[in-house]
Amino acid sequence: MAVLATVEQRAMPRIFYRDLKITYNGCAEWVDTRSPDLSAKGMFINTPRMFPRGAQLTLQFELLRAGVLVRTVGEVRYCLVGLGIGVEFIHLPEYARAAIEMELEEMKKQEAS
Repeated sequence: MAVLATVEQRAMPRIFYRDLKITYNGCAEWVDTRSPDLSAKGMFINTPRMFPRGAQLTLQFELLRAGVLVRTVGEVRYCLVGLGIGVEFIHLPEYARAAIEMELEEMKKQEAS
């Protein structure tokens, strides 16, 4: 089940989800994630694996509520050793952005009721 993050300093609300595949330098792997979070601009991926800042990653994940499979490219903006990486989307298809925003709106409505 998705949960909306309530961290005030974030510019955009977040969705928590599962099932993330990362491809980097031709090597594809499913990343064992601990509830990574997602916004329409990017995501934080909980992983002990290190990626260099500026690395471009091919990402694939499913929005569980919307049933939308997202395939995009993201760039590593920062790395927290042992915790994970912050990734900004650089090639997010419009259908994926719309699906993420719709999922966020649905979560806001659900929390309000």
